Amino acid sequence: MKLSLTLFLLAMLVQIPSGFAQKSFHQNKVIAHRGAWKSKGHPQNSLASLNEAVALGCEGSEFDVWMTADGILVVNHDTDFMGMPIETSTYDQLLSKTHENGEKLATVEEYLAEGKKQKGTKLIFEIKPSKISVERSEEVAIKSVKAVKKMKASKWVDYITFSYEGGLKAIETDPKANVAYLSGDKTPKELKEAGFFGFDYNIGVLKKNPHWIQEAQELGLTVNSWTVNKEEDMKWLLEQGADFITTDEPELLLELIQSK
Repeated sequence: MKLSLTLFLLAMLVQIPSGFAQKSFHQNKVIAHRGAWKSKGHPQNSLASLNEAVALGCEGSEFDVWMTADGILVVNHDTDFMGMPIETSTYDQLLSKTHENGEKLATVEEYLAEGKKQKGTKLIFEIKPSKISVERSEEVAIKSVKAVKKMKASKWVDYITFSYEGGLKAIETDPKANVAYLSGDKTPKELKEAGFFGFDYNIGVLKKNPHWIQEAQELGLTVNSWTVNKEEDMKWLLEQGADFITTDEPELLLELIQSK
């Protein structure tokens, strides 16, 4: 009996790190936009900028995802990578170019694998809307959620997207997924009814509609804003009680929060 109890307790201890990791993310509102790239000159959306955001202790690090012509999900902000259009190029073709620091264009799987090496910074996965069609945006959303599940990275990842249709597909693919909407053209009530986790609206949209912040939170939605680089805007959002703030200046925002 004692042996069985000991074995049971050991088994429980083995399981603790996995669950504990999901409760260990920082809670400081700071989302590094395309990673923490600016202060040290890392390429945006690179593994280096991700790791810099982790080193700073940001609550989240945002990254952007497109799908290549041959169906590979890759991490990059613009429609092109070093002048090569992503949606109409194959991944092998895109590998002919590299980031300024020598990194190749990362696949989603490679990026997630790097992000899962730590337990403090969430991965804010932006599903980019396709320039080709709405249907392709929906396909990218479905493939993105499936890739996260395959990598067993769901608890590391929150999603954001400008594609309303893509966001709905992500929610449909995984009803437990946290998906926030970026475009700024939906009310909190509309987002709640559609099953979104929250909104991530431009600072200008929120300044025109400050009542949306409280409305969203009363509905149980999260509030994020982009891309907030001015100190006065950061302070305004903090005063309004925003849940997250996305910025190219994570060091400045961290300093402001820590000095409160």
